[in-house]
Amino acid sequence: MEIESANERPLRIAMVAPPWCEVPPTGYGGLEQVVASLTDALVERGHHVTLFGAGERSSTRATFVSTGPIQYDAMNWALPELDHVVRVNEMIDRGRFDIVHDHTNVGPVTAPQRSVPTVVTVHNNPRGQLGSYLSRLDRRVGLVAISYAQRRLAPYLPWSAVVHHGIPAQGSARLTPGDGPVLWLARFCPDKAPELAITACREAGVPLVLAGKCLEDGEKRHLDEVVRPLLDDDVELVVNAERQVTQELIGRARALIMPIRWEEPFGMVLIEAMAQGTPVVALNRGAVPEVLTHGVTGFICDRPEDLPGALRRVGDLDPADCVTHVRERFSPDLMARGYEQVYRWANHRVPVIASETPAAPAAMG
Repeated sequence: MEIESANERPLRIAMVAPPWCEVPPTGYGGLEQVVASLTDALVERGHHVTLFGAGERSSTRATFVSTGPIQYDAMNWALPELDHVVRVNEMIDRGRFDIVHDHTNVGPVTAPQRSVPTVVTVHNNPRGQLGSYLSRLDRRVGLVAISYAQRRLAPYLPWSAVVHHGIPAQGSARLTPGDGPVLWLARFCPDKAPELAITACREAGVPLVLAGKCLEDGEKRHLDEVVRPLLDDDVELVVNAERQVTQELIGRARALIMPIRWEEPFGMVLIEAMAQGTPVVALNRGAVPEVLTHGVTGFICDRPEDLPGALRRVGDLDPADCVTHVRERFSPDLMARGYEQVYRWANHRVPVIASETPAAPAAMG
């Protein structure tokens, strides 16, 4: 189905963030950083965005509406998010909107009760319980994948589009390769494999900074039982750092290392590093080859044993190529243009009746 051109009237967008962190986040919060960049880019393109979140403030350019205090200590609990979504839906019903863009887990199941269409960005791996849940949503909900790799993990879901994340490339990006330590920046968990980063950097003979989120019980166990026994003078540990600190760590790192053990749906930290001119050394899983350019913005390794050699070669890469790569392929404006098309498509398509059997993926347009 064709949609009308992108030069229609500005859209009135209800952007629904989860209640766990501020938007943008002061510390860990890749999802919230995406929401902030997208919101500002949509406003820049002339749309009217109302950001529904939690907390007392948001520094985005949208109109901010809070449902209450930040629920960080109850992250991913059902009841706080349910209460947040119910409050948001009440305000959406009283307002005038053309589209709801929902980034919560609970919100999409309430989409049939909303008076306007809902678009949902799937931020996680769409397998297991999440895949089962998404397959049972009302078929009028527009599911957006954040990478083609993510979409291939669940081809039975009725995807409406693939829209890559975007981030502003820093004007102060370095001009020459960095000579600081290698940086690992993620959650302390088996999927992110900080222990593999330690092994690789130790074999390559380069220092390492492990900067990670460690708040949930599983993260604390992994840090205490797996990571701490491996630490020595060549590894600096930074736990639960504020965002300003992590950005400074990225800026002085010679490389970001990403030795993942799972099918990464996107990897926001990849473009955060490249936006500052920091190359990435990563294992070939999930969306990594979709985001990195091997030999230009970093090195993609098939095995953990290949990581040390790649770390020794990062000085051969030009930081300017990393920054250009982000500006040309992962800018906030490109992200906003992609979602703008999804919003208009969702407003113009004929509603599909939900069936018991998951439909084949739908192509936008």
